Amino acid sequence: MELRASRLELPLVHPFRIARGEERIADTVLVRLRHDGLEGLGEATPIERYGETCSSVLAELNGRRLRSDDPFALETLLDPAIAPAARGGLDLALHDLIGKMLNRPLYALLGLDPDATPVTSFTIGIADRATTLAKVREVGDHPILKVKLGAGSAREQIETIAAIREQYAKTLRIDANEGWTPDQAIEILRALEPYDIEFCEQPIPAGTPAALRAIRERVRIPIVTDEDSCVASDLPALYGCVDGVNVKLAKTGGVRGALAMIHTARALGFKVMLGCMVESAIAATAAAHLSPLVDWADIDGPFLTAEDPFEGVRYARGKLILPREPGLGVRERVAA
Repeated sequence: MELRASRLELPLVHPFRIARGEERIADTVLVRLRHDGLEGLGEATPIERYGETCSSVLAELNGRRLRSDDPFALETLLDPAIAPAARGGLDLALHDLIGKMLNRPLYALLGLDPDATPVTSFTIGIADRATTLAKVREVGDHPILKVKLGAGSAREQIETIAAIREQYAKTLRIDANEGWTPDQAIEILRALEPYDIEFCEQPIPAGTPAALRAIRERVRIPIVTDEDSCVASDLPALYGCVDGVNVKLAKTGGVRGALAMIHTARALGFKVMLGCMVESAIAATAAAHLSPLVDWADIDGPFLTAEDPFEGVRYARGKLILPREPGLGVRERVAA
């Protein structure tokens, strides 16, 4: 097998700001894996918070000698020593290649029903109130919004949600990206209870499950983790502390890690959200293939990018529509 990785730059429709920072161009890594006349496509989405960058992924993948020439030898090829985003990019390319070899889409290889996909949320990044409300109007009648919080005063954040609710009556989720202290989280979430929030994602910095439990016991809005739940082994410590967990292929090391995390979450009684980073249709489509297994989806990367060179998963008023072609079913866009 021939493995090649290259940088993929994705200009965004709007600057995308969360509590930790802002980006105008998303940088990911395109992975190409060639074998027996076929090519598998993958995407690595490094997260600096966890010590990975595009440069580190490129160095790890382009300098890697694969331990097997058999694409089906997943346990051998996906060495746990490979950093998660880099391993995820290779994992996606392998699953795409295997599906093409067998002439079956990924959902079929996993025995999943392609029509049982959920509706995804559309994420609104942090901005001033006028810009935020303009973005909400731009989204139109999309049935689920996820609004980023975690920056500015408590009053400003509460008033932003109140203003959104004046013009948007459908499902609303919020995500603080570790931006609050436990006391701030309780204060803000209690104030937001009248606004019918489906859940709050990662209100406080990761690493203190007891603080999450204290928040959950004092507010009525369900609590879902993201930064606290990277891989399956993180979940037992969260038992009894939160209502659900977010699963991201960029953190789990790809499809295999995501499946392990989903099944572990179910065994512990958690609800499951399948999320994404700001990434192309390659990684978003791979996640979408797993979505029949989860309760909630936040797979909106293709909504946020202005120039995606790939196409795959489609949306029908937010419902994920899986491609029926072999593997991931992702295609390179043909220039007009």
